[in-house]
Amino acid sequence: QVQLVESGGGLVQAGGSLRLSCAASGRTFSTYFMGWFRQAPGKEREFVAAITWSDGSTAYYADSVKGRFTISRDYAKNTGYLQINSLKPDDTAVYYCAATRGWRRSPLPGSEYDYWGEGTQVTVSS
Repeated sequence: QVQLVESGGGLVQAGGSLRLSCAASGRTFSTYFMGWFRQAPGKEREFVAAITWSDGSTAYYADSVKGRFTISRDYAKNTGYLQINSLKPDDTAVYYCAATRGWRRSPLPGSEYDYWGEGTQVTVSS
């Protein structure tokens, strides 16, 4: 089993920046993708970004966040990160970290992920 704990959320003004962290523990050696999703109240969960866990060689971004968000990971620390710049009110959501158990063809569907954190709230004021 893998446990994931997000942190770094908060209340910021539009145009500000935030860095979210995802601390992983447990049997992380089988993780292939580490991803970030977000969900606003009354809306569907949506894909934000993902990265290959072991080597960090490939990153994926939703079109809506490309150029503003950067995903990374520190393998030695078992920690993933999501750097968020130029925040917009539409970025307001609960942000979740997730990890797959083994290889997956695509990191985009939430159904591909086996482990999820509890989420961290990001609120952007206008």
